[in-house]
Amino acid sequence: MRKFSFLLVLTLVASIFLAACYGGDSGSDDAGSDDAGSDDAGSDSAAQELRVMESSAIPVMDTIMASDTVSFTTMNNVMEGLYRVNANQEEVPALSDGEPEVSEDGKVYTFTIREDAVWSNGDPVTANDFVYAWQRALNPDSGSSYGPYLMEGKIAGASEVFNDGADPSTLGAKAIDEKTLEVTLEKPVAYFKSLMAFPTFFPQNQAFVEEQGEDYATSADTILYNGPFVLENWDGSTDGEWVYAKNEDYWDAENVALDKVTFNEVKDSQTAVNAYESGEADITTKLSSELVPQYEGDENMVSWLEPTVFWIKMNQTNEALQNENIRRALAMAIDKQSLTDNIFNNGSIPANYAVPKEFVQHPETGADFREANGDMLTYNVEEAQKFWQQGLEELGVDSLELRYLGGDSEAAKTSDEFIKDQLETNLEGLTITLESVPFSVRLERDTSLDYDLQMAGWGPDYLDPISFSDLWITDGGNNHMAYSSEEYDRLLEEAQTTYANDPVKRWETLQEAERVLLEEDAAIIPIYQRQSNILVNENVNDFTYHFVGPEYSFYPISMGE
Repeated sequence: MRKFSFLLVLTLVASIFLAACYGGDSGSDDAGSDDAGSDDAGSDSAAQELRVMESSAIPVMDTIMASDTVSFTTMNNVMEGLYRVNANQEEVPALSDGEPEVSEDGKVYTFTIREDAVWSNGDPVTANDFVYAWQRALNPDSGSSYGPYLMEGKIAGASEVFNDGADPSTLGAKAIDEKTLEVTLEKPVAYFKSLMAFPTFFPQNQAFVEEQGEDYATSADTILYNGPFVLENWDGSTDGEWVYAKNEDYWDAENVALDKVTFNEVKDSQTAVNAYESGEADITTKLSSELVPQYEGDENMVSWLEPTVFWIKMNQTNEALQNENIRRALAMAIDKQSLTDNIFNNGSIPANYAVPKEFVQHPETGADFREANGDMLTYNVEEAQKFWQQGLEELGVDSLELRYLGGDSEAAKTSDEFIKDQLETNLEGLTITLESVPFSVRLERDTSLDYDLQMAGWGPDYLDPISFSDLWITDGGNNHMAYSSEEYDRLLEEAQTTYANDPVKRWETLQEAERVLLEEDAAIIPIYQRQSNILVNENVNDFTYHFVGPEYSFYPISMGE
């Protein structure tokens, strides 16, 4: 199970709140596509140069230290791990030469590293490069947040190395020889291949890292590359321009069309759109809500439903919120359709669930996770009022006042005011006091449970429903609302142990856990699932986005009419 440090909570939740502003830069009603423009490979005569607007500069380029989307995306394009995620959101072998050998109990994976995989200094990529990087990520002195988070409870020995000071050599990652990597898990992990595509698990060249010392990964010249591109014109600054140049030594270089990708940081989507409209950019940042309607119907606006869900947390240290009828009433009293249609107006959709739509599919039938569970805690004022009155009677009161902890951005304030109005209008005797605070303050108060209601959200780290399910285990690192259910905890434990090698039963168990969370306990108030939009020039072929980890892959792209 996850155990989050405060730093991890800060970085993970920051990516949700700051990027979204409660939906401020989400997408439209248009159907999404992995491709923009023609499906052709592009004209040989077309200049294979791409210009991209990015919402922030690159914060960090040390793979064990990254915790943000921009860094992960850059690493995904200039570096490579055992697997990649393709345009169909599937894990495919990358540095792994085909699929690994897997033991009968599902706990030991043996990978063969590609013979033609080399670093940008000419060194071969070896099994020890993975072992070294993973051990370094678990060294408490390194300060890695994602290393412990992604490895503990999964890679054998990870917890002992990180928490107990065990010898790093006891970690379940061994270089059998130069090109053979053996990974031993604590228990079978259904989403292990998805983890292997995450930058935290990328290799590092030990001799180079140690030679650079504190300067490692602080500029383009203090990094080694093994991916489709190399990074240029990056000096570690937090603004400006940076460049990807094609890596001619990449093992699959013949299938990389682009010679150059130039990035420029812009602080708002209007600036990015202006650059796009003036022909100075081929791909924009995500469009803010007010811009989406301007491009509705434009074939160059690419839209996709993100697997990112927002909900209201209910702090059960508050006696009133310990009452199931009160929680259920609150959850059913908000018109989410009106919120997404009239406030966001960007293609985000109402969420009556905890695990998002169009994210993961049944291991045998291919059915979406949502098909079996459907919608729960749907908007129903009449039913909400019945539960509300029952709850008030059980509490022996005729009114309640609840503090709603929200953000201080204009987008957050607008959506929070809407929710306040819905709750007060539909539930007689309820007073909502809005407390709009800076993000850092909100994080601190979340950790200390200093709130009654709070908007929160989550985007997955790997392609598996448990990336959402394990948020709500008792005393979980992201629970922070005092929710505890023996039944829920039992189901999560069974999914990860008893049914670890039974994909269908594991799937059904996680679906049952979601029903316990929402239908039985009304533990959270699901609000909406976010959609994204960007503008992509019609001459850009095979634009590719991802649901987890790195946001985009540029190596499939080609330019041409």
